[in-house]
Amino acid sequence: MTLDDYLGVGEPVGLGSHLFTPEAIKAFAAKFDPQRFHVDEDEARHTVFGGLCASGWHTAAAWMKCNVATPIAAGKTWSGDGPTPVFGPSPGFTNLKWPRPVYAGETVAYTRTILGHRALASRPGWRIVTMSAGGTDSAGAPVLSFESAVLMKAM
Repeated sequence: MTLDDYLGVGEPVGLGSHLFTPEAIKAFAAKFDPQRFHVDEDEARHTVFGGLCASGWHTAAAWMKCNVATPIAAGKTWSGDGPTPVFGPSPGFTNLKWPRPVYAGETVAYTRTILGHRALASRPGWRIVTMSAGGTDSAGAPVLSFESAVLMKAM
């Protein structure tokens, strides 16, 4: 088994979905993004969005919850050289986009696709795994996209 096979490089993985209720949207926004179109339904109607919508940070946090619940290489047994790869922290993400709002009552389906991996010269035995991530609304329209990386201990 190659590391590409184990990671499923190039294979989109469904991570599940999240329902954005009005109550959850307002509670998240009250703590982390208290803009009027996230915290007050009446006020939201008079904004460019025309209704209560989730904070983009809320949609990203829900992606992370689904991502953590769906381990990379889930259901696969490592049969390559060396010990089983172990995932570590993420050094960050790029190209975060929220192309359309997520309105109250909407369910967003999340995905990730491993794009590749490479050795880290500064940390022997570690690799950096890159992936694309996203979410779509019930009509299949994209509502979240970004590129991410995660460190992985692998020989």
